[in-house]
Amino acid sequence: MRVFVAGGAGVLGRRLVPRLVARGHQVTATTTSAAKLGLVTRSGAEAVVMDGLDAASVGEAVATARPDVIVHQMTAISGKPDIKHFDRWFATTNRLRTEGTDHLLAAAEAVGVAHVVAQSYGSWNGVREGGWVKTEEDPLDPTSTGRGAAAIRHLEDVVLKANGAVLRYGAFYGPGATDDQVELVRKRQYPVVGNGAGHSSWVHLDDAADATVLVVEQRARGVFNIVDDEPAPANEWLPYLAECAGAKPPMRIPTWLARPLAGPVAVTMMTEGRGFSNAKAKRELGWQLRYPSWRQGFKQELA
Repeated sequence: MRVFVAGGAGVLGRRLVPRLVARGHQVTATTTSAAKLGLVTRSGAEAVVMDGLDAASVGEAVATARPDVIVHQMTAISGKPDIKHFDRWFATTNRLRTEGTDHLLAAAEAVGVAHVVAQSYGSWNGVREGGWVKTEEDPLDPTSTGRGAAAIRHLEDVVLKANGAVLRYGAFYGPGATDDQVELVRKRQYPVVGNGAGHSSWVHLDDAADATVLVVEQRARGVFNIVDDEPAPANEWLPYLAECAGAKPPMRIPTWLARPLAGPVAVTMMTEGRGFSNAKAKRELGWQLRYPSWRQGFKQELA
């Protein structure tokens, strides 16, 4: 197939594009910087500079590629995590998930692209009621990620309305995905908040890329949680991450102190977060994970 990967030079795009090329697909991958064109072409794809927030830029790139499927992997998450100022940190990503998604869907309609696959998020932002682990039938929490929750809701609504596929990826780890977090852990600047009972789901970049290839090739539709087998509370995964990184155990701070220091998003994630089940993706896509648990993956990546 002709596959158009918007955001092909991103942390997941760099794992996804070579897999698509290796499986015989003709891939066009975008980047926002001419300096990254070589990163894409070395993987065997055609590279194009595109501004996901510019409708004309998106329309021209898609019209030139004339793809069979569009894969939306555009984000702008880089640099030191700033969970305290979450809306500011995610401002451009939120626009890419709203305006950028709309531009891609408009371009898809103009060219006659029949299938769109889009990156969503499903790590700890499941609705905060009932059990700790959520399926695709459960709603996302409407407030836990600030303005980002509305942006994700928009992306999912319009992509599903277009009969596309929404992939709720867990928290990424792997080459280039968690370097900044690990640095904070080593500096003991990533504490466990309160009882640390809030659950998160993780997924290795390679497993996420493998699942995405399956969705593309099977032209799957609907929502899929792309996470590993073991949603876990912060009081388990964070100390283990520190151990794998050769760091001292993380500090623990009470909720009342964390709220002004780290902000409400961090407190919610650490104390009330809900993880996700991957049963549907494994059952319907035939997805097999290289790293069924973050326990294996953290150890492998940080060895």
